[in-house]
Amino acid sequence: MNKRIEDIIAETRLNEILHKNEAEKQKNTVIWTLAIIGAVAAVAAIAYAVYRFVSPDYLDDFEDDFDDDFDDYFSEDDQV
Repeated sequence: MNKRIEDIIAETRLNEILHKNEAEKQKNTVIWTLAIIGAVAAVAAIAYAVYRFVSPDYLDDFEDDFDDDFDDYFSEDDQV
């Protein structure tokens, strides 16, 4: 009878350990998934920042050229 009780207790402890390992595996999977998503987001943010820093701003050049051309066509005497 003593042997049977010891076997039941051992089996119960073994089941607790197995379920604990399964819960830890699920936590690890979630943590790894979030870490990968965070890493991809960080790389994308850095790439966007570098792109914005390196790419030229063509709008400023266009506005400057337009102002210069506009001034060439009109003189101060033509104004009313």
